[in-house]
Amino acid sequence: MKIIIVEDDIIIRKKLSILLEKEGYQTILIDDFENVIQTLKEIKADLILLDINLPCESGFEICKKIKKESNTPVIFVTSRNTDKDELLSIKSGGIDFIVKPYNKAILLEKIKRAIKNNNPINYKEITKNGCTLDLHLSILKYQEKEIELTRNEFRILYYFFTEIDRIITKEELLEHLWNDKYYLDESILIVNINRLRSKAKEIGINNLIKTVRGKGYRL
Repeated sequence: MKIIIVEDDIIIRKKLSILLEKEGYQTILIDDFENVIQTLKEIKADLILLDINLPCESGFEICKKIKKESNTPVIFVTSRNTDKDELLSIKSGGIDFIVKPYNKAILLEKIKRAIKNNNPINYKEITKNGCTLDLHLSILKYQEKEIELTRNEFRILYYFFTEIDRIITKEELLEHLWNDKYYLDESILIVNINRLRSKAKEIGINNLIKTVRGKGYRL
């Protein structure tokens, strides 16, 4: 599991990293605070630990921007401890708020639960745009109809369902499938996407996966 630490205090972020790595997590430490948003977009993480008082831009603003493009859970770890700060952390998209100096056991438990709760593998179904993907039976459902998916069709659709609404490039899909050991080349990817569209039409879903010319695909 990969956790990004966005903390400008060098000592605190190193201590956090040591604590988390002892628990088996992989940590990435951010030290370029002028390009935090771009860095967070480029790194696929399971959780972000975010301070509020940061150079260049507050943690609240960073959280708002990243939540527009990612479902990665954000826990604020901060020395600010007012009710207003906690409220702003919720409004900006944070799922929890921990005040420094933090209790290590409580922090680790909250991290464990945040990652578990955000992992779709713990769900039976995911619903998006009125369509439901059964994660255990590899079935796509719409209204009262359903259709079975092959392993590759399911993997492709699962990626669309678990990503926040955005355009996904062919390269990103292929890289994801390669990393997850379900390698497809571009031609096979296109065949599977076309089959998914055809199957979706059979149960009344038109334009399940839309082509965005020159950019990629989106649901």
